[in-house]
Amino acid sequence: MPRTRPTFTLIAIACAIVLFGTLPPRVFGEETADNTAATSTLTREDLEQQIQSRANELQELQPKLEAAQKELRETRAEKTTLQRAVNTIQSNINQLNLSIRADQLTVEKLKLEIESLNYDIGDIASSTSSKTEAIGQVLNEIRRADEAGAGLLAMFLRHRSLADGVLEAQTLTNLQQQLTLDIANLRALHETYDAKLVQASEKRSNALYHQNNLQNKKLIVQDQKEEQESLLKETRNRESIYQKQLAELEALRQRIDDEVEALSAVLRTKIDPATLPAVMPGVLAFPVNLGREFLTQGYGHTDFAKVTYRSKWHNGIDIGGPLGTPILAAEDGEVVAVGNQDRYCPKAAYGKFIVVKHPNNLVTLYAHLSRQAVAKGDSVTRGQVIGYMGKTGWATGSHVHFTVFAAPTYYVGLTKSCGPMPYGGDLNPLGYLSQ
Repeated sequence: MPRTRPTFTLIAIACAIVLFGTLPPRVFGEETADNTAATSTLTREDLEQQIQSRANELQELQPKLEAAQKELRETRAEKTTLQRAVNTIQSNINQLNLSIRADQLTVEKLKLEIESLNYDIGDIASSTSSKTEAIGQVLNEIRRADEAGAGLLAMFLRHRSLADGVLEAQTLTNLQQQLTLDIANLRALHETYDAKLVQASEKRSNALYHQNNLQNKKLIVQDQKEEQESLLKETRNRESIYQKQLAELEALRQRIDDEVEALSAVLRTKIDPATLPAVMPGVLAFPVNLGREFLTQGYGHTDFAKVTYRSKWHNGIDIGGPLGTPILAAEDGEVVAVGNQDRYCPKAAYGKFIVVKHPNNLVTLYAHLSRQAVAKGDSVTRGQVIGYMGKTGWATGSHVHFTVFAAPTYYVGLTKSCGPMPYGGDLNPLGYLSQ
């Protein structure tokens, strides 16, 4: 009669096959070594202390940032004078420097947290290796027992007493249970390992995001300093010259507004709702990581538009925030225009702007930027940083002007007073934006 393998042996081997068939090679292979190779020279305790130190500094910095923003908001209500303009630029520089320090601390904190995760990943890799070795030993014990005797009857006949036979059967049962437990523990280690890798990857991406921000903010600080020097040079530090420039600028702004609105009013009549996505929240993402409470001007015949623009019409929405705040793409799309109207009519139009065309037949405009982080022809994804909030062009303070055009009506045309201008039939952005 052929020998039959005990049921517990078959189960054990089946469990082992399932285990080693589903675990990815990286748990035991070279990738584990790659992830644990960069072992920190700091102890876990040192890392935790430094992480907490950066967190405390960030917490102390927050009230200073809020105070700087409050000061900037209050100066907007003051009479426009040369000294106020110079002071506002200096306040922007001070606020940006605080923001740069916040980004630096965040990057440092994230790098320390990644080092701490490397300790965890190393421990898991070591535990995984030990657990794998233990499983191998249990499998060998089961294999040897299986080769030594056939079925349960042969096992009992091999011993002088029933008790010895029962003891051997119990031993093999215990081995099976131990194998099952080791397999479950190894699976848990595998899941924890994957989770730690995801955390480390997210922290690296976050660190890169803040690193890019602080580099761009440093460039914005330089731009602000140059603007301050230019203002003092052009006015020769005389209030009368500055006020004359303001009057000339206001006349230019109104001419540009008249020209743009004359065409925009016609283009709005060309909008075909059938070609557009349904008006519902979430079609577009909010273009900044700020809530709707930061909305400083709505769409259409707003109170501000009625007293500020001869057209009485605001073709988008305004969202206020600190100079250098990242501006995000509202949806996947292609950058179809990147411009700077301050080269043609300083402080009179959109200033630095970006236009993105989306597959859903909408076009979005982001204006008054301090810096642009994309170029014409680039593909962007929803939520990607494409620029930074500013006050270029016609802006009373740091904000982003966000317009939504119907794509079939959009084009870039030349103006009489301000070079290339994005035109289109504008829609109410608030109907499409996430809540």
